[in-house]
Parts: sequence; C-alpha cells; structure tokens
Amino acid sequence: MSERRYPATEAQRATGDWNPMWDTLAELDPDYLEAFLAFRAVPQTNGPLEQKYKELIFIAINVATTHLWPSGVRRHIQNALRAGATKEETLEVMQLTSIMGIHSMAMGVPILMEELEKSGG
Repeated sequence: MSERRYPATEAQRATGDWNPMWDTLAELDPDYLEAFLAFRAVPQTNGPLEQKYKELIFIAINVATTHLWPSGVRRHIQNALRAGATKEETLEVMQLTSIMGIHSMAMGVPILMEELEKSGG
C-alpha cells in the first residue's frame, strides 16, 4: 500500500473479520477497497439491528445460491455464534435461504457443523 492512509481498511483489519481476498484488492487497488469497506461499514456501524441479526443476514447472503461464498459463511457463522446466535437460529436462516436452492444447505450445513464443533456448541 502507498503512504496514503486507509481508515476503513485499517478499521476492518482491526476487527479480525477480514476476507483474505481483500489483501489482493489492497495491493491492486487500495482506493477501491477503501471505498468498498467504507460503504459496507455503514449498516454495521449505524444500523439499529443487533449484531447477531446482522450476522444472520450475512449468513443468508453468503449461502444464497446466487452467492455461495464458503469463507464468508464460515466467518459470519463464527461471528453470529460469538454474538449469541444459536445453532437453531443459524440453521433456520440457512433453511429459509434454501428456498432459493438446496445448494445453500449442501454448502452451509457442513460449515455450521465444523464451527459448532470448534466452539463447543
């Protein structure tokens, strides 16, 4: 990265909720990554929803058949569990999202089981 400061990028890194693909974007176009992360942060920092519900929505987005992003599913399941979501709530989100296609369940459920095992749930 250049000498320029990127506060949204630095803030996202500091949360520990970091997509490794963003490292590549930071090298290729740090200004784009900064704008994207600043835009993405608006509902995270200003919205009225509890963090648990935001994470459940992120899970739904990531398991949706139009997205299917396993690393995002994993990251947001971890975040949701830390924010107090139950395995039943997490599973129900995937069940509701599976209406778009069963692939959501085929990808999401094994990740849920792995993360529950890691967290002792």
